[in-house]
Amino acid sequence: MTSDTDELWLRQEVIDTALAMSGEGLSPGTSGNVSARLGGGMLITPTGMTYNDLIPEDIVFIDDKGVPAEDSRKPSSEWRFHLSAYAARSSAKAIVHTHSRFATALACTHKPIPAFHYMVAVAGGNDIPLADYATFGTSDLADSVASALKNRKACLMANHGQIACADSLEAALDLAHEVENLAAQYVAALQIGKPYILDKEEMERVLSRFESYGQQEQP
Repeated sequence: MTSDTDELWLRQEVIDTALAMSGEGLSPGTSGNVSARLGGGMLITPTGMTYNDLIPEDIVFIDDKGVPAEDSRKPSSEWRFHLSAYAARSSAKAIVHTHSRFATALACTHKPIPAFHYMVAVAGGNDIPLADYATFGTSDLADSVASALKNRKACLMANHGQIACADSLEAALDLAHEVENLAAQYVAALQIGKPYILDKEEMERVLSRFESYGQQEQP
C-alpha cells in the first residue's frame, strides 16, 4: 500500500523528471510526457500545462481501466500508450516519452536503430525498434507501442518520437538520454557511409555481460 506521503513524493518526482526532460533538451516546451506506476494505475503529467507551473496536485492519477481520478486535471493525450506500455512490461515503474531531435529524425524516416554500436543493448535487445505510426492519443498507437516494447525497454515511434521505460523515473530519463545519444551517433554514421552492424551472437554476449556490468552487490 502506498502512503499519502509516498504518493506526494512520487507526484513531485514526476514533475522534476518532466522539468529535467525539457530543460536538458530532450523535449522542447510542453512536448513529451512522463508517468510513474502507482498501485493499480499510474500518475501522469497533465495535458497543455507548462512544466514550470506544475504542482503535485496537477499530476493525474489514472487507474488501469483508463479512468482518471475525479476532479483531476485532464491527463496527457498520450495516456493510452503509457497504460499499454505498463501492461506490456510488468517490470516498468516509470516511462519518459520525448520528442528528442535525433531519435525523432530517425522515427520520421522510419528507421529503427540497429546494433551499429554495442550500447544499443541498453534497450534490452539487438536493436531499438520502431513502433508503427498511428494518430497520437489513439488506441491504435497504444497497441503499436505495446507491441514494440514487449521485448524492449525503449523504442522509437514512427513520425513521433521515442519512449523509454525503467524501474525508476531517474533510470527512465537516463535511458531516454542514451537512446538520443545513440540516435545521434547512428545519424552521423549514416552520413559517412553504411554502418557495420554487430551480429546476433555478439549482441547476445553483450547482453549477457550487461547483466553483471557496473556496481553489483557483493554476496
